[in-house]
Amino acid sequence: MKAKLISLTSAITGIFLLAGFGETDNQQTELVKELNEALSLQTYQRANLMYNEAAYIPAQCYTKTKNEKGGASNPCYVCHGAGKRPNFFNGTDLQMEYGFTAKYGETNRWKNLFRDFSGQIAQISDREMQDYVKQSNYLNADGSIKLAQRLKDLPSEWDANNNGRWDGFMPDVYFNFDELGFDRDLNNKYTGWRVFAYAPFPGAFFPTNGSTDDVLIRLPELYQTDANGIFDKTVYQINLAVVEAMIKEQDIEIPKVDEKKYQVDLDKDGKIATAAKISYRWAPLKKQMMSYVGQAKTAFEQGKINMAAGLYPVNTEFLHTVRYLDRNADGQMMMSARIKEVRYSKKTAWNNYMQLQNYALSEIKEKHDFPERLRVFEGNSERGLYNGMGWKLQGFIEDKKGELRPQTFEETAFCIGCHSGTSATTDASYAMPRKYTNQHFKNGWYHWSEKGFKGAPELTYPDGRYEYTTYLQNNPWGDEFRSNEQVYKKFYQADGKANTAMFNHLKNDISVLMEPDPERANLLNKAYLSIVREQSYIWGRQPMLAPAKNVYKFVESGTPTDAKVIMR
Repeated sequence: MKAKLISLTSAITGIFLLAGFGETDNQQTELVKELNEALSLQTYQRANLMYNEAAYIPAQCYTKTKNEKGGASNPCYVCHGAGKRPNFFNGTDLQMEYGFTAKYGETNRWKNLFRDFSGQIAQISDREMQDYVKQSNYLNADGSIKLAQRLKDLPSEWDANNNGRWDGFMPDVYFNFDELGFDRDLNNKYTGWRVFAYAPFPGAFFPTNGSTDDVLIRLPELYQTDANGIFDKTVYQINLAVVEAMIKEQDIEIPKVDEKKYQVDLDKDGKIATAAKISYRWAPLKKQMMSYVGQAKTAFEQGKINMAAGLYPVNTEFLHTVRYLDRNADGQMMMSARIKEVRYSKKTAWNNYMQLQNYALSEIKEKHDFPERLRVFEGNSERGLYNGMGWKLQGFIEDKKGELRPQTFEETAFCIGCHSGTSATTDASYAMPRKYTNQHFKNGWYHWSEKGFKGAPELTYPDGRYEYTTYLQNNPWGDEFRSNEQVYKKFYQADGKANTAMFNHLKNDISVLMEPDPERANLLNKAYLSIVREQSYIWGRQPMLAPAKNVYKFVESGTPTDAKVIMR
């Protein structure tokens, strides 16, 4: 292992010295030394040590809200507001002042935000970048999964528990979707995964800020089979729609089905006939109000599985890929074949409302009683890390050559902060509650490669406000760091007044906000590739085209933001 570490850090040193930082020689040397020491501390994959013990605090939490000309922006409200049960977190106070668990967290260790990557960017040609993003690092030419093959022939440095085999998630998504969004393997057998389209979460996940992404869901086999235990795509469609109705707490349209076949009144019209929707009718302790179909119906009636508003079934899985920006022959933005990250999560335990409320209250008590105690995570880089709310998370990320490798313990801890402890999630998830649904193309069950953002409308809040419009009114740059000048110039005039025509366009076509122009997309790709080649993820993954000016390197807890509280 020691020899491998020396080899790894020596290679990174070479990359740093060749690329340069746009810094002085002494500064370059110190940065190289610091990164080498940090990676050695991690002992690559196996150890559960962390260079940044607060890696779960997102870089966005250090943004400067106060504007130079007076007033304040507020990108914080999208994550920190009053949660809707069964999310019992209320982070409204974090819109008003900065608050960190410990003094340690007050220092921003996401160094890549403040670095000048122009030297590295200049060394990557447009052709090199364009060719790079079009090469898949996930699928082989025959459609087989390259990463799965690498995991079967397990490199020792990936074997966190040192037992000679891979015990984590084995990638089994083929991105081979039928007309309903169901994934199939090389033998045309359904994998259980189904892809869906959704409204991107405001801020960093707008493609204009550097990445495209897609999300798939898979329910346990029990929900995919008929009463005889045989896979039935219609049964699975219905049960996925039931889950969607429970997560969104609203009616969900489905293709017409014969309720007599399943003996369930799906549309709640009082008859067992034909249904074209799942009617949301649920209240605690009234299980008979809704039901699954097929084998899951029997299990539910026997009390073997649970159902509750805002909660997924146990063993629900999500797969989320993060990708580069690419364009097709017509110049339209598309997802790249190359994958930056494969993010995987699985629900491993059922927590009822009382348990989830106790978890939220325990976070408050912990912060009060032990203000200097940082979070501790169970798990490892192979099996995944647990978020404390019934889910485990695991991921893969590009190595310096662009191939996918397992994330380290610290790189996985990076994901935990957003998937626990914020008011914005529904059962620790972001995408499914934002899934496109009734009246939208294919009711939202499609991949971005089939249809992009063009013509997709904005979501609205319960009071009628448009979501992205509200975000831009309170954060005109379209990213938390106030660095996206392209968005600002598109939606605001030189005098700071809103471009009314553009905002009106946005309401019915979010592509005007989501899609960067080709030049910006190419530069963002190059900035991220520079991080890949350095393997400096411990310093941040957000591609920046210039050193951040509107982000604190240090900020004390309790410092006022001067922002006005916004409710979602």
